[in-house]
Parts: sequence; structure tokens; C-alpha cells
Amino acid sequence: MPSIITLPIIQSALELGLIYSLVALALFISFSILDIADLSTDGCFTLGCAVCAMFTIAGHPILGLFAAMAAGVCSGFLTAFLQTKLGIASILAGIIVNTGLYTINLMVMGFSSNVNLFGCDSIFTWGKEAIGGTWYKLIIVAVIVIAVAALIAVFLNTRLGLSIRATGDNPDMVRASSINTKLMITIGLCVANALTGLSGGLLAQYNRSCDINLGTGMVTIALASLIIGETLMGKGGIKKRIVGVILGSCLYRFIVAIALRLDVPAESLKLVSAIIVAVAIAFPYVKKQMDFAKSKRASKAENKEFIRQMLAEEEGGHSCE
Repeated sequence: MPSIITLPIIQSALELGLIYSLVALALFISFSILDIADLSTDGCFTLGCAVCAMFTIAGHPILGLFAAMAAGVCSGFLTAFLQTKLGIASILAGIIVNTGLYTINLMVMGFSSNVNLFGCDSIFTWGKEAIGGTWYKLIIVAVIVIAVAALIAVFLNTRLGLSIRATGDNPDMVRASSINTKLMITIGLCVANALTGLSGGLLAQYNRSCDINLGTGMVTIALASLIIGETLMGKGGIKKRIVGVILGSCLYRFIVAIALRLDVPAESLKLVSAIIVAVAIAFPYVKKQMDFAKSKRASKAENKEFIRQMLAEEEGGHSCE
């Protein structure tokens, strides 16, 4: 029987986990920091993938990554505009943008549902020539993710970043401090969607292809990674939480890889993702309830022991009389 965990599986899980961790970091900013459910993530991920793919075909893979980020910024700005200027609820704004992006993504891809990058230069083909070996993809992705994570950690501890964090915690207090909460939301969503676009661009060059349905379910994947990371690392500072998000994304890819290794049909991966998210979200609550039940049982045992001792003392007193 072949081993479930092999070195190629670990390598692939780490590579994909790091690429998707950028989306998880985007959701960390929008969902955890700003407390906004941004449902435009699916379309924005495909947008970054499509834009980068077209730039890569034109012979500009590095420029394609920056263009993917710029496209993500535009998507985030539009989502924020619908929320802050037109008064549309965040969930509805995300759905509207996500729906519109489907057509825009098709337009970017030349109204083709699939674009192939085989034979085109990319950062991975250049990395293979410069680094060599079998770990060059992991090295490239790790360097990019570490750099992005470091920049996010620094940004969220600047005055602007602290204002964004405060907007998510208590917008009324921030308004009382004469800080423009609408601007903070706009900047936060632009940064988050830039990360989503970058993730899509990296995946396009990694897979050497782009599909119109590639971003479907990306919110679920990112949410699972985010929850798993928070469960693993617990509460803490920004740096600790960012590391937790990245680890959660890699662990999620390991779970998916093991599921595939156990011959779970590819068509069932979305169901597996949903189950992982449900378990990850419910785990802290279940653990809390189990701890509460354990302490309750311990308290009952202590009360019974106390009553037993009282009765024993009373019986001892009566016998002396």
C-alpha cells in the first residue's frame, strides 16, 4: 500500500498553501480586521489570474503580478465605493462586484473561458534556470509570501494601519476621533483585494493556465485557512496572527492533499472544503463547551465531597453527644 504522505505531496501542499495564504491574508484584513464580509474575493481572484495570464503571454510575467495587484485594488475600491458612497450592505456589495467581475474576467481573457501559458516565460521558469533543483517553486513562493507578510505586519502597525484596525473594532469611536472611517474601509479593502489579485496571478503562472471558474469557492478556502490558523495560534499580536493564517493555509492544503490521496473524488472537494470550514469554525465553541462541562463536573464533584464531609462531621458530632 503506497504511503499517504510523500515528499512530492508535502512539497505541492506547501507551494499551494503559500500561494493561497495570500487570499487568507486578504480575508484576514477584510474579515478579521475590518469586520467586513467581502464576497467579491472569488471574482477578484480570477481577475488577478486573468490579468497576469495576459501579461505573461505578452512576455511580461513580473509586470503581470503588479498588474494583477492593481486590478485587485480596482476591485476593492469598487466594493468599498458601493458600501461607503451608495450605502449598500457589505455582503450585497461583494455579491454585485463578484457578479460583474465574471463578465469583466471574460473580457480580459478575450472572451475565452480558458487561457494556456505553456511555452511562456514566467517567474517559475526563470527561477528554474537561476535556482535549479526541484524546490525552486517553493523557494520563489516562500520569498514572496514572507515579504508580503512582513509588509502587512509593518503596515498594520503604522498610524494608518492602526486607524484601519480601530475602524473595525469601534467605528463610532474612530469617527469621534475625526478619522474618516469610509476612507479607512476603502484603503483596507484595496489592500486586501490587491493580495487576492497577487495570489491569482501567482497561481496562473504556477499552473501555466487560467480558467474562468478558477476562483469559485475561494472565500470558503480562505475562510477555512483563516479559522484553522486562529485556532492553531490563538489570540495574540498581529505578527502571530499573520503567521497563524499562513500556517492555516498550508495545513488546509495538506488536508485536501490527504483527501485526494484517499481517493476522494475531485468533484467532492467543495464538500470537503465546506466540512473543513464547519469543523474549524465549530471547534473553538465545542472546545469551550467541553471545558465548561468538565469544570461543571468538577464543581459537582467538589460539592458532593463537601456535602459528604459536612454529613460526616454532623454524624461525628451526634455520636459524641
